[in-house]
Amino acid sequence: MSFTSVASIVNAVLYEGYMLYPYRPSSVKNRQRWTFGGVYPQAFSVAHGGSEPWTLQTQCLMLGGPDTLLEAKPGFLHLVEREAGELAAPLSEWPQPEEPPYRRVEVLAIDAQRFYTWQESVERQVVIAPMRLGELANVGRRIPFAFLGSRELEPLRNTSGAVVGLLARTQLRVEGIVELRAEAVAEHTFRITVKLMNLTPIAAAHSISRDAATLQALASCHIILNVSDGEFLSLIDPPESLAAAAAAAACENIGVWPVLVGAEGSYDTMLASPIILYDYPQIAPESPGDLFDATEIDEILTLRILTMTEQEKREMAAVDQRSRALLERTERLTNEQLQRLHGMLRSLKQVDCSSEAMSPTIKAPWEELDNKPRLTYLRVKGVDLQIGDQVRLRPRGNADIFDLALSGKVATIESFERDFDDRVHVAVTLDDDPGRDMGLERMPGHRFFFSPDEVEPVVQQESRA
Repeated sequence: MSFTSVASIVNAVLYEGYMLYPYRPSSVKNRQRWTFGGVYPQAFSVAHGGSEPWTLQTQCLMLGGPDTLLEAKPGFLHLVEREAGELAAPLSEWPQPEEPPYRRVEVLAIDAQRFYTWQESVERQVVIAPMRLGELANVGRRIPFAFLGSRELEPLRNTSGAVVGLLARTQLRVEGIVELRAEAVAEHTFRITVKLMNLTPIAAAHSISRDAATLQALASCHIILNVSDGEFLSLIDPPESLAAAAAAAACENIGVWPVLVGAEGSYDTMLASPIILYDYPQIAPESPGDLFDATEIDEILTLRILTMTEQEKREMAAVDQRSRALLERTERLTNEQLQRLHGMLRSLKQVDCSSEAMSPTIKAPWEELDNKPRLTYLRVKGVDLQIGDQVRLRPRGNADIFDLALSGKVATIESFERDFDDRVHVAVTLDDDPGRDMGLERMPGHRFFFSPDEVEPVVQQESRA
């Protein structure tokens, strides 16, 4: 499988949190960004007691031999500090190559336009040539990398053509080392280790802030691994052999977790992600594009963008090119595309629990619950309640907002349920729910669960024998 085949998943990892709803710099949640997969300069991390990591590591298992080829591609975002600057006096011509004096501002207004001080990013990948497992098992490899800094100025003109401001984009140098090694843990089975270290020199490490150090951090770090003439083993669902299971349990992953990616059933590509994923993650085909909130629901975020005021949309469009493209794409969605976002149900994976498939010592996870005796009644506040009785809901103060909204309502007991910890829950349907029949069919959204001390009998009943 080629690296490009996992591009959509990688982009979701890279830009998760890049710009969160409501997609404006004034939003509190967008004031501290780059919260996933950050690897800071070692000097800063050490000076601040390890409050931010300076290294990450992935370990996974692979089947192969000495001639099996392994290709690793670490990637991250290299941050760019973008300053909006106001000139002391308008200029008729841009004074290249000199840099005119300016005053940094959070927002620069030029006629009807707005320009924000912001942090952008550039995608980086460390290019490493494919290596044979035999070579990695013998000596390993240490590959240094570096990406240079830069500074660019963009003049900003008013409608009269005079230069009244600028955008100054500053990118600082980052450097580090990628370390790769392979270790034989069983016959034809190797543990692969990829370690990424940020060794960027940084001055006055004790005195600078996290925000300042972030400009020399590696943000949204991830690692793609590809194998030829070999197979990766899932760490989530490793083989049943004791040797493989023990080797999988011994794998140490720091800051990332490796999962199989690509078509389900393929074993040639792994993605070590700073965001928790299952094997074979997918981007919903109905999704019209990246919302930078990849763990949220496309429909809700899309509708919220469409309900923004014109002023809010102008602020969102002024942030940067990515945010502007997101807004424009959302506003171009057709009714058919919007409908595709609503109510999509994926088929669930089936578990083969036949006697041939299940070991005598391995039981289906729900079998323990099914084998427990069913409760026919429950004593609550001195009254024996049974299925079909009415109760009034009294959720406790630590209940969630949905349960609190039902406080005082009358409901009918549909069943008594017990969980894996043997705690009893009262399943009820609301008497005034127009969709109560769906609750009786055990449909979500119309059937609710409360603990016995959160319900009280509506009518004091005689004790049942």
